[in-house]
Amino acid sequence: MKMVSQYHRAGSRISAARAAPAVLATLAVTAAAFADALAAQSYDRLSEETRAYVAVRGPTVALEHVRVIDGTGGPALEDQTVLLRDGRIAAVGPASSVSVPEDADRHDLGGHTVIPGMVGMHDHLFYTSVGGRRVQLGYSAPRLYLGSGVTTIRTTGSFTPYADVHLKDAVDRGDSPGPRIHITAPYITGSTGSPHQARMGSPEQARRFVEYWAEEGATWVKAYTSIGSAELGAAIEEAHRLGLRVTGHLCSVSFQEAVALGIDNLEHGMLTASDFVPEKEPDRCPGNIMQRAGGSDPTGPIARETIEAMVEAGVGLTATLAVYEAFFPDRDVVDERTLELMAPDLREAYLDERGRIQEIGPDPENFRNELRFEKAFVDAGGLLAAGVDPTGNGGALPGFGNQRNFELLLEAGLSAVQAVQVVSANGAKILGMDNELGTVEAGKVADLVVLNGDPGSDPSAIRAVRWVFKGGVGYDSRALIQATRGLVGIR
Repeated sequence: MKMVSQYHRAGSRISAARAAPAVLATLAVTAAAFADALAAQSYDRLSEETRAYVAVRGPTVALEHVRVIDGTGGPALEDQTVLLRDGRIAAVGPASSVSVPEDADRHDLGGHTVIPGMVGMHDHLFYTSVGGRRVQLGYSAPRLYLGSGVTTIRTTGSFTPYADVHLKDAVDRGDSPGPRIHITAPYITGSTGSPHQARMGSPEQARRFVEYWAEEGATWVKAYTSIGSAELGAAIEEAHRLGLRVTGHLCSVSFQEAVALGIDNLEHGMLTASDFVPEKEPDRCPGNIMQRAGGSDPTGPIARETIEAMVEAGVGLTATLAVYEAFFPDRDVVDERTLELMAPDLREAYLDERGRIQEIGPDPENFRNELRFEKAFVDAGGLLAAGVDPTGNGGALPGFGNQRNFELLLEAGLSAVQAVQVVSANGAKILGMDNELGTVEAGKVADLVVLNGDPGSDPSAIRAVRWVFKGGVGYDSRALIQATRGLVGIR
C-alpha cells in the first residue's frame, strides 16, 4: 500500500552536513509541494465541517495595532500591523507605515499579541491516562491542537499509524480541521517493547522497517527505550539514505551514544538520559531511570558533556515538560479547562491519581532539575523545541500541554521571547521547514496565533487564544476547543 505523497517526502529535509545525495534530491520539490498543500487550505477548498470553525476567511486580512513576538529571538514589537494575503504574510511593520489594501478585512486588535503558530514536536494523535486507558483522538486531538495555537505537529510515535496517515490526508484536503501533520512511523524498540511497537532483532530488520515506512509516508522514525545500538545505527543510516530523520526516547542507548550514531533529535531531556547512570551497561536500560537521572546534577560534568556533544553535532532536544509535571507533587496541574474536556470517568480517575501523587509522589526537585538542564542546553547554544506528549497519567492534553510548556520554559528561566522561539521557530528548524514556517516574517506562510494579552508580562496569556491562522484562514479557538468538551479520553 503506497500512500507516500510528494509533500510527505519533501517535508523531510535534513541538514546538508548530514545529507546523502538521495536526501538532497528531495529538496528540489519542497517549495512546489508545500505550495500545493497550502493551496488546499484556502477557505474555498475547506469542507463544510471545517468551515464551521472559521472566524476570518481572508484572502486579505490586516491585523492592526498588535504586539508581535515574531519567533526570531528579536524583541517584542509594539503597535504593529500584520498583513496577510493569499495564505502568506505580505507585510509586518509599524501600524503607521504598513499600507493596507482597500479590500482587506481589517481588525483593530489593540491589547492583543501575535506570535507564530506553535510547532509541536512531540504531539501524538493518541492519548493515554490513568488505569491503562489508551485511545486514538482522531476527533479531539486535531481540534485541540489547532484551537490552542498549534499549527504544525510531528506525531513522534504511533500505535495506530494508518489512522495518523489518513487523518493527515483529511486535514491536507481541508476535510477536517487540524494542524499540519508530519508523520512518524510506529515505535522501534528492542526485545522488551510493548505489543504495539516494532521489536528490532537485527540491523537488517531495522533497515527493512525504515524502507517500508518511508514508502508509506513517514518522514520521521522514533526509537524507543530498549533498542540496541546496532539496530539504532542501522535505522539512522537507512533513514538518512531515504531522506528521513530519526529521533528517540532512549535508555539502552545513551544520549551521547546516539549522537555518535548520527541521530537527528532527542526527546524529553535528562529524565530519560541514561548518561547520568554511571554503572549503565552497553545496550541495557538501567532501572528507575527517571528518578536516578532526575536526581543527578543538571549542570555537572555529565550534563555538560552530554550537552556539548549534542550542540556540536547539531542534535536538537524536544522539551516535554507538561507531561512530566503531572507526575510530581506540588505542581499546578489541575487545570479547570482540562477537567472540563475530560470524559467524566477519566476526570474522576485523574483527580484520584493526583491525590495519590500529592501524598507519595517523587521528589519535585527532580522536575526542577529537568528545568535547569533545559536552560543549560539553551545557554550552551542548543536547539530546544517543545511538544506536549499527551500520554502518561492524562494530565497533559493536546494543545493545552503545548501552552503549558511555554509557561514552564519561563519558570526554567527563559524569557518570553526565547520561549516563543522554542515553541515555534525551533521546531520548524528541526523539521527542515524554517524557510516557510515558524516566524512572523514577510513571505512566510501565514500560520499565526492571536492572543488576548501580553505573554511577556502575563504568561497565562498564552492560553487566551482568540484566533489561530493556518495558511491565512483564521479559526475560532473557542469553537474548536468546545467541540471536544467531555470527549477527551473517548474520541
